[in-house]
Amino acid sequence: MSADETSATDEIVRVWLVERTYGDDEQNLIILTYATPDGRREFRKERALTSYTGDHRETPVSIPVDPDNLSGVDDAETRDRYATEVDRMREKHAPTDSL
Repeated sequence: MSADETSATDEIVRVWLVERTYGDDEQNLIILTYATPDGRREFRKERALTSYTGDHRETPVSIPVDPDNLSGVDDAETRDRYATEVDRMREKHAPTDSL
């Protein structure tokens, strides 16, 4: 393995699904929130509700993301809730599972 492959892998952060909500402004929008195991950083992904139809639109329980795409979670209660949910997801699912 080259040094370039190692450094690229080290920069990826695995986040876990902690919340699914409907968008306020868009009635056909679902917001998927993924968080780091400590609940301190989050990644949000928006999907159209219509994209959930068919056989190939499952929601991954965990995804790898670039750290530059993560936002901080300022609220301590939210961080705790996210960390608890990540623990629950990790106990029930492998990183490659989908819902």
